[in-house]
Amino acid sequence: MRKKVALGMVFILTFSVLQGQNRISGSVLNAESNLLIEYVNIGIVGRNIGTVSDKNGQFNLLVESQYLNDSLLFSCIGYESFSVKISDITENAIIRLKEKSFLLNEVVVKPSKFKEKRLGINTKSGFMSTGFQDNNLGYECGLLMKNKKRAVIKSVNVNISSCTYDTLFYRLNIYEVKENDSFKNILTEPIYVTASKEDVLNGSLQIDLTEQNIVVNGNFLVTLEHVRDLGRGGLWFPASLKQKTYYRKTSQGKWETGPIGISLSVIANVEQ
Repeated sequence: MRKKVALGMVFILTFSVLQGQNRISGSVLNAESNLLIEYVNIGIVGRNIGTVSDKNGQFNLLVESQYLNDSLLFSCIGYESFSVKISDITENAIIRLKEKSFLLNEVVVKPSKFKEKRLGINTKSGFMSTGFQDNNLGYECGLLMKNKKRAVIKSVNVNISSCTYDTLFYRLNIYEVKENDSFKNILTEPIYVTASKEDVLNGSLQIDLTEQNIVVNGNFLVTLEHVRDLGRGGLWFPASLKQKTYYRKTSQGKWETGPIGISLSVIANVEQ
């Protein structure tokens, strides 16, 4: 019997109270261009209270009154993060998010040998599975890639056991491991994964990253993030007991681990 495990700028804000809850809604824009910013992560750090702006930069979030003294964190790949105390948010407030500048590190060329390896889990067995069963914006899950040396990521492969969505749209995230088991996204621009139900009939998604030139040092976390309202449905992946799935329930939420590891693997050139 198959077992499934569910893992559990400028913006203009309006603020209203609904039976002990505060509705925060608005739009997120680029501070320099005033263009709307899509799929911005918005939430209270570690509280599992958050959302993601839609493709038009619009968002809605309900926050209970007990969290009014907490802060909302707005973050997006390519932009400086911004934090604001919820009780300080006024009706039609306007706050600007700035584009992030990336400093290029000095490149030191050393003679090195690299070998292509597959990291992660590549099982296609349907005995156990895990994945997305709720349409929660900001929900993401993935696998920690165990790696000791420098590596250049060539592609990401995700095996699929079942899909009931008509169309898939997810964001791929790659994190370096920081102190205290925290993670930092190392991407300088967002990577989106799109596919139709027919595209995944062969049971896998293959994401080519050769043009991104993504270099990692040591262990790194690879996740898929639910950033668009896909309606009713679910997306499930084969899983293995060999590792654990890392997940968080919404934007800025607390990282947790599940008992089985999602079938997600990376092809990389690893330094010898």
